Amino acid sequence: MSLHANPQTNPPNILKKFLAMVMMGQLLAGMPVSAFANSNRQHQHSPATATPIKHVIVIIGENRTFDHVFATYVPKRGESVSNLLSKGIVRADGSPGPNYSLSAQSSAVNTEEYTLSPGSKEVYSPLPPAMTNGAHTAGSDTAPPPFATLAVATTFETDLFPTYNPSLITGATGLPAKVADTRLPNVNNLREGVFQLTPAIKYDDYTGDPVHRFYQMWQQYDCNANHATRENPSGCKHDLFPWVATTISTGSNGNPQPANFTQLTTGEGSVSMGFYNMQQGDAPYFKYLADHYTLSDNFHQSVMGGTGANHIMFGFADAIWYSDGKGNPAVPPVNQIENPNPQAGTNNYYDQDGYGGGSYSDCSDIGQPGVAPIVNYLQSLPRPIDPHCQKDRYYLLNNYAPGYNADGSLGTGAFTIPPTSVRHIGDALMEKNISFVYYGGHWDRSVAGTPNAYCTICNPFQYATDIMSNATQRTTHNADVTRLHTDIASGYLPAVSIVKPDGIADGHPSSSKLDLFEGFVKKIVTELQDQPDLWKDTAVFVTFDEGGGYYDSGYTQAVDFFGDGTRIPTIVVSPYSRGGKVDHTYYDHVSITKFIEKNWGLKPLTKRSRDNFPNPIASKKNPYVPLNSPALGDMFEAFDFNHCELSHDRF
Repeated sequence: MSLHANPQTNPPNILKKFLAMVMMGQLLAGMPVSAFANSNRQHQHSPATATPIKHVIVIIGENRTFDHVFATYVPKRGESVSNLLSKGIVRADGSPGPNYSLSAQSSAVNTEEYTLSPGSKEVYSPLPPAMTNGAHTAGSDTAPPPFATLAVATTFETDLFPTYNPSLITGATGLPAKVADTRLPNVNNLREGVFQLTPAIKYDDYTGDPVHRFYQMWQQYDCNANHATRENPSGCKHDLFPWVATTISTGSNGNPQPANFTQLTTGEGSVSMGFYNMQQGDAPYFKYLADHYTLSDNFHQSVMGGTGANHIMFGFADAIWYSDGKGNPAVPPVNQIENPNPQAGTNNYYDQDGYGGGSYSDCSDIGQPGVAPIVNYLQSLPRPIDPHCQKDRYYLLNNYAPGYNADGSLGTGAFTIPPTSVRHIGDALMEKNISFVYYGGHWDRSVAGTPNAYCTICNPFQYATDIMSNATQRTTHNADVTRLHTDIASGYLPAVSIVKPDGIADGHPSSSKLDLFEGFVKKIVTELQDQPDLWKDTAVFVTFDEGGGYYDSGYTQAVDFFGDGTRIPTIVVSPYSRGGKVDHTYYDHVSITKFIEKNWGLKPLTKRSRDNFPNPIASKKNPYVPLNSPALGDMFEAFDFNHCELSHDRF
């Protein structure tokens, strides 16, 4: 059983069997070794590239926005950054700044139909309290994280830089789930906008998990074309984060609103408004990487909502849709079709949404619930945006299990999207004999069916028939993160590596911590730098799948029905990205797909995929807003290919 057995969330629930296996010294015994270990030698000679980069490594963490992590980051002299500090929303010590009201959040009333921009808004005073949601109360070796003992922790989690291992057993809240997080001394009297988490909640502590689903995130953004300006042509105010969290949160699953429902019932409150402070020592490794390499302060999650849809958009440069499993569009079960209209007698409590419930929409049909408000908004913008929805396709908007299990067998769960034949980046790479591997934490354990924290919904190739139904392709292009460490040590990497931590180390709020993801990244970067022949022609993209529902103040471009979504931290680590540059070019996940295509001379995946969008053209006064929307950069601006600095410091 996987920690990610629930395709909607990442809740930890390790089986007691795991502890017994550890004590008996049997854990991982007889586990399959990826066939890639033998097959990779056929790719010793990398095909020609447009740049000196011969190896791309994409490391994808979980659920943090740019402002949540880089709120107070100060770049080197001569560089600028767009964050809470630079906008005067907060001061360097995290206290409210002169423009604090820019982050103010409002409550609203919506009792009839789903809307992106409800009326009857009122600024919170105070905010609903920040709550613990699913953060863990105490350490446990049978239901971590955190673990109770380091020996068990380091047997289960093997992918951290060693100095981070002690964080596997620290950080429990000491509080029940879904209560006010009293680690914050003023939790019941929070001001109307953002607030600093630390030091009251230590950087190494677990926190609650904000809502991050499709229709909820659109609504949190409060987008209205009537609010559009030259500086903010999307017209989104970003001022309904706690309201959505307290009125609907992760959803109803078609059930009626609970009796005596209040703003505390969902267990979230205003957890979405918390941020860390780099000026006071938070996120030290990511600060180090930003100081020495290239930081993007305009990189966005590509889909409103959660993990699965964003990993899919990276792999396919498009959304995928419900089918008969043979490439033909089909209609999903009725309880899996989204209906974000409020239930009668409620304020914004959706009819059908949540785990096990709605995750598909036919966005070509404005008669479908929730579709018209988004389509009408896109069409009413100063530069109208095509929703990009094919007729009679029910697109996956959130997290359903992929059509295949890790061992290649068909998924059989009720909430499983059938196998897809949509063309993906792996197809383009295979056609040119360019090597690639998806390295997933605990992949081998998932194949073997032993206790694991493998992220099933994160692997774009696990949705694809041509990869997963062919044993050779499946074992060649999927491997465990443990194999990545071996491949780096042996001096060999495929041309393209997509790397996903297991659920303990991915940085996801509640089930992981940001410092654990730092430890995951540091191990890979350090090992790579210890191999000069690899380091000299490798680019590492450290990014996140989505913002996790946290607030962010950055501009977001509407590119189609599915997004874009909020800004997420992204750092480009390479000998060709040295110097502490802050890149303001507009990017999303498909920008990395575009980099791969441009570097290896590949064409866009399909005629409709997002990698057809042009590179952005922006004014010098406002580099964040593409004037030729929809437009996505190809990440080339993050590099200086005329300058290579092989030396590196140690953090």
